[in-house]
Amino acid sequence: MFSDDFHVFDTTLRDGAQREGISYSVTDKLAVARLLDSLGVGFIEGGWPGAVPKDTEFFARAAAGELSLRHATLVAFGATRKAGVAVADDPQVAALLASRAPVITLVAKSDVWHVERALRTSPQENLAMVSDTVGYLVAAGRRVFVDCEHFFDGYSHDPDYGVQVLDAAASAGADVGVLCDTNGGMLPMGISQVVSAVAARTGIRLGIHAQDDSGCAVANTLAAVAAGATHVQCTANGYGERAGNANLFSVLGGLVFKMGLDVLPPGTIAESVRVAHAIAEIANLAPDPHAPYVGGSAFAHKAGLHASAIKVGPELYNHLDPTLVGNSQRILITEMAGRASVELKSAELGVDLRTHPDVVGKVVDRIKAQESAGWSYEAADASFELLVREELHTVPVQFVLESYRVIIDRGEDGSMITEATVKVRAGDRRMITTAEGNGPINALDLALRSALEGIFPQLADLELSDYKVRIVPGKHGTDATSRVLIETSDKASEWTTVGVHPNIVEASWLALADAVRYGLLERGARLDRPEPLAS
Repeated sequence: MFSDDFHVFDTTLRDGAQREGISYSVTDKLAVARLLDSLGVGFIEGGWPGAVPKDTEFFARAAAGELSLRHATLVAFGATRKAGVAVADDPQVAALLASRAPVITLVAKSDVWHVERALRTSPQENLAMVSDTVGYLVAAGRRVFVDCEHFFDGYSHDPDYGVQVLDAAASAGADVGVLCDTNGGMLPMGISQVVSAVAARTGIRLGIHAQDDSGCAVANTLAAVAAGATHVQCTANGYGERAGNANLFSVLGGLVFKMGLDVLPPGTIAESVRVAHAIAEIANLAPDPHAPYVGGSAFAHKAGLHASAIKVGPELYNHLDPTLVGNSQRILITEMAGRASVELKSAELGVDLRTHPDVVGKVVDRIKAQESAGWSYEAADASFELLVREELHTVPVQFVLESYRVIIDRGEDGSMITEATVKVRAGDRRMITTAEGNGPINALDLALRSALEGIFPQLADLELSDYKVRIVPGKHGTDATSRVLIETSDKASEWTTVGVHPNIVEASWLALADAVRYGLLERGARLDRPEPLAS
């Protein structure tokens, strides 16, 4: 572990797994743990052995050598002994020891209302349950943290009982007492007041676990640290039950860059974007593009006023150098774009317009006219680059469409046959090809490739990887204008193109043709007068 002075404790695999729609396999959990370790967190809570079969298997496979951690310590989660049961006879406690995890987190009731109504035991017995279980595990050589469930809610109506739970845990040998905002209803000012007051009343090291039901989990976590907590519990991407937990990447950004705390090994915070997106992929969830620090839009600028200032100095509209967390600045091209936006975005794509002010003006005018007709270049960098290069007259004429035709036959039995015919010219050659596909776009794609692959063999590497269609805002009904985004890849890179038209097939063709043109441009494909094709 980097340092024991401050604990970055991740519970993605336990509390984060309670998010609706997430179901990790054991292999998934091992992969997530390795990613978190590469980020440099100090503790990884792997789950509840003995209560969840997959978690039991996870700890067994980790102990058998399938999980080698460089920075983190593995933690098992469980509960105190049951009321009226000797700690040595409680199977759940035995399962915690059997997990072979060196650190154990115990959840304990710290709200007297929950003790009496949910556990249905006495406040005194609950204190004994905490003390007995902590002492038993410490005697067995385990390090113990205690999660004081519902601490803040309980403190609001009985400010003494939660402190008694902390004292019982400390007396039995627990290292950390974690104050949990289990229902997520606290605000930062309340967190600060309670943590400060509790720190003055007890000698145990304090931690914070904040749920996000009030939208304040990250702020509450940082407020607790400012008030004296030195142990933070978070989940990757804020995953968790209901509204989620404190987002690990936002909390780390605040701790490292805003509060100046060295809580991670040197350099590992630059892995934030990679780890965030990889964990989202494993969870089968799309990364949140607007997530602070790690989202694709976290450092994206749309307004022309912003772009003008960024041209002078990126720090004028960025709160942080995005590369510090593995992210990058992006300039978005929309109807709001001005000359600075076009210059910066073009430079981002490798096109220098500083000596072409006339081209900048033409590009701005074209974008504003096209966006008013429903075009959008925000997510279509390849189409934007082609537009700029067209104005610079640096795009070779690779092929010219004469016409296309698409025929769809639907049989009485529901069978479908789609056929596309494409007539194109490339150099001094004219090709007419026909192809069948599983739909009009697939058929057009196959027909175009069939026509051009003999001249441009590079097309064989191109593959359509995503297709999205939307109705242009403000227009409704089946005659509305469609906007199509096509994502294409060549196994090494990906690019997105856009097409807009009242006819969805034409909108798709425009995006498809741009995708092919851009792919050929990137590969330096030129018309070199190849040998004539066999007729």
